[in-house]
Amino acid sequence: MAEKPLRLLACGDVEGKFDVLFNRVRAIQKKSGNFDLLLCVGNFFGSTPDAEWEEYKTGIKKAPIQTYVLGANNQETVQYFQDVDGCELAENITYLGRKGIFTGSSGLQIVYLSGTESLNEPVPGYSFSPKDVSSVRTMLCSTSQFKGVDIFLTSPWPKYVGNFGNSSGEVDTKKCGSALVSSLATDLKPRYHFAALEKTYYERLPYRNHVVLQENAQHATRFIALANVGNPEKKKYLYAFSIVPMKVMDAAELVKQPPDVTENPYRKSGKEASMGKQIPAPEEESACQFFFDLNEKQGRKRSSTGRDSKSSPHPKQPRKPPQPPGPCWFCLASPEVEKHLVVNIGTHCYLALAKGGLSDDHVLVLPIGHYQSVVELSAEVVEEVEKYKATLRRFFRSRGKRCVLFERNYKSHHLQLQIAQPGAAYFYVELDTGEKLFHRIKKNFPLQFGREVLASEAILNIPDKSDWRHCQVSKEEEEMLARRFRKDFEPFDFTLDD
Repeated sequence: MAEKPLRLLACGDVEGKFDVLFNRVRAIQKKSGNFDLLLCVGNFFGSTPDAEWEEYKTGIKKAPIQTYVLGANNQETVQYFQDVDGCELAENITYLGRKGIFTGSSGLQIVYLSGTESLNEPVPGYSFSPKDVSSVRTMLCSTSQFKGVDIFLTSPWPKYVGNFGNSSGEVDTKKCGSALVSSLATDLKPRYHFAALEKTYYERLPYRNHVVLQENAQHATRFIALANVGNPEKKKYLYAFSIVPMKVMDAAELVKQPPDVTENPYRKSGKEASMGKQIPAPEEESACQFFFDLNEKQGRKRSSTGRDSKSSPHPKQPRKPPQPPGPCWFCLASPEVEKHLVVNIGTHCYLALAKGGLSDDHVLVLPIGHYQSVVELSAEVVEEVEKYKATLRRFFRSRGKRCVLFERNYKSHHLQLQIAQPGAAYFYVELDTGEKLFHRIKKNFPLQFGREVLASEAILNIPDKSDWRHCQVSKEEEEMLARRFRKDFEPFDFTLDD
């Protein structure tokens, strides 16, 4: 059965004309039916008095649709975006944040980058830097499984977007726009890219994300720039479209090429569009913090990089990973780690039995280096986390069991599993059926929420184990449980040498 498409609206610079925008949205929905989301790029706030905004902020008026907006593009409007990680500005109006990935319950993936380009340090509060672009790229593009994203939201146009395409009107795309955005768009391969700020409407012909006859076919990208709300020239500022998330689309359907598709505008744009080389790469994580091996087989020795010591006489010296500000119970090199609970070690991550576990095979996936959440990890570490997750699912399935993975990025000193938006406090759950649940934490949150839910009568029916401190056993019993888990897990261990 085909997935039902999402119906979305995209909007250009609102510039404080909230009534004009939302009245127009109401009229559209009355005529054409309800839409799922409204995505606003460009300047959401204007230089006009705040009387109109106060009515929405205080709840006197309400947006008729769930609305997501980008942040400030100038100093005058920075005041409206106090939380760099995103927050609710008013009922039904949410600021996405400075940069990151928003994934809806449908699987729709939206990447956003607020502000205008800045190559100077310190970066103003209304701008993004090469480092910001690099971090977004690292979060998404460096794994072999990455195929692209559904939607990319920026305020500035990407530089050179007019190359090989239809006319962009008065806007000279060789001079106007951001080369950093062009570079990121090249790597993200969005199906839709929306931008604003130039007070005009421009729908570029779709362009390819592959080289014909040299690369496998990939989906095309549609770039749409939108005008400002209520402009006197009546240029288009609202764009309606339907989309099925690429994660649930048929592969052949996804890569079908539109009849008017063009070459990629950024591929031959010269050095300025190839900013990737100028963007500083993230530091590599080192696995050189430990030298003991849990594999008891004779004749094998795992080097500090997790690879066979014979494989390279001159191994690359990776940079030192981030260090904890104080003692950490989970950094593998730390004396605080109870190493008898460690059951498997990879190159970048390791498995350890949970202290006071809900069951005998309750395990944690942890990075070897010190990181607070998955969103701080590099692509290599994320890729190994994904390997561990897939392997554990197979392991538990083989034993007739099911598993739940969760992470709490809230008052956590060291990462203890999963994925979401950078900087924000969150709680994330992933079921073995593929369903993913995400909740952004705004204020107080129960620190043992995940454990308490699993221990409840509705799930495991072991409410007396909701507090890990009540489940502790002797070190001898912990060692016995760890030995048993290592033995059972060994047939599934992807870290063993060939």
